[in-house]
Amino acid sequence: FDTVHAVRDLDLEVRSGSRFGFLGPNGAGKTTTVRILSGLLKQTSGKATVCGYDVSTQRDEI
Repeated sequence: FDTVHAVRDLDLEVRSGSRFGFLGPNGAGKTTTVRILSGLLKQTSGKATVCGYDVSTQRDEI
């Protein structure tokens, strides 16, 4: 099987008090990104942090 990159080269910073949303076509990686940031899915490479906490190892602190 070929490797599928659901999310690639994403650098996202959301400032405190602001609102944001993800827009894009089906299969663009929106749900995957939210699942990674919420700690429900572990990324296979790179780093995902929320408020400075690593979502894969510090989920309870978020």
